Parts: sequence; C-alpha cells; structure tokens
Amino acid sequence: MRPAFDPSLYLVTDQRLCGEQNVLDVVGLAVRGGATMVQLREKRLDMRSLVDLARALKGLLAPFGVPLLINDRVDAALAVGADGVHLGQHDMPAELARHLLGPRALIGLSVERLEHIREAERLDADYYGISPIFPTPTKPDLESVWGLAGLAAARQATARPLVAIGGINADNAEAVVRAGADGVAVVSAICAAADPLRAAEMLTQALRLGRSLIQ
Repeated sequence: MRPAFDPSLYLVTDQRLCGEQNVLDVVGLAVRGGATMVQLREKRLDMRSLVDLARALKGLLAPFGVPLLINDRVDAALAVGADGVHLGQHDMPAELARHLLGPRALIGLSVERLEHIREAERLDADYYGISPIFPTPTKPDLESVWGLAGLAAARQATARPLVAIGGINADNAEAVVRAGADGVAVVSAICAAADPLRAAEMLTQALRLGRSLIQ
C-alpha cells in the first residue's frame, strides 16, 4: 500500500536562489514552518553532488515524516531510497518510473495543458503538478499560464491531487486553494526569502484560510 502524503506546502529546492543560505538550512526552516513535501530540483549539480545532497536531505526530513522526491532523476531516487520522483513531460515515462521504483513510490507528473491531464489519467501517478499558475522567472520558457480559471478547469478534469506551482506566494496562495488546488509548490517564495521559517509560516496560514473558506 502506498503511504499517505500531504501536498499542502510543497517546497522545490534551488540552491542558487538560496544565495548565501545553505539549502539544508533553508529546507529545515521551511519544514519547521509547515512545509509538508520537499522536491530536490538541482539541475546544475553533477550526479555525485546530487546524491550527496539527497542523502543529507533524506536524513534531515526523516524525523519530520516529510517525504523527499527527486526531480527527473529516477536513478538518483533509487540510489538514496527517496520517497519518489517528480516527472516533467519530457522525462522518463511514468510507466517505466513506476516499474523501476515499485508500488510504494510517489510519482508526480507536471501537466501544462488539459490534454496532459486526460492523457495521464490512465497512468499510475499520485498527483499532478499544475504549472505554471502565474508567470514565474523559474520557468520563463513556458508559452502560457493556467491562471485561476484554468486551475478550476483542471480541478473538474480529475479527482487526483493537484499541486499548483508558478508565481505563488503568501499573497495569492489562498486564492489558489479556493480555485481547486490541494497544495501549492513554491521555489523563490521560500528559497529566496530572508526568513524561510517566517515565509513558510505565512504560506501555511494562507493555505489554512483558503481551505476554511471552501468548507
């Protein structure tokens, strides 16, 4: 049986955005502030450095029960015993990732259009990353954004958990949840924050408020 997971506040790492702050310290503060999942996304690292960082993160997160997912790299996830992977539209096919990682692994899929959701419904995925909701400097190559109306349409298209990403911060997280997201993924809103703990706390508060308004 696959372990339960909470996608409410999903931190995606970026060492570059952390600046002078150590990424491990930022993740630790974010988890203390309410982050419920962490994705290691460091495309500039070589395999050895990626594995070393993943091992350190896994040890950091284990006492909190927060799952660690690796972006793209199924091999790295296998090497460190990560909880799963997050796959983009041009990464390893989800069917092959499931075969390699086994039935207990968490697998998330990035979806950029409604057609991607329809195509993915036949796959054994655990959640969809809806990207991007708003314009974001971390993904400048994407041609369009979902917006809140697009997110609401995605909500109607699937019963699977939706994790919204792209331009999300404490000011708009409430609206994103009200539009249908089960959680929000953030990069710069925490990694680039002067106080990652406070940033995570503010996001958590906004998410709680959003949920309270739809109950």
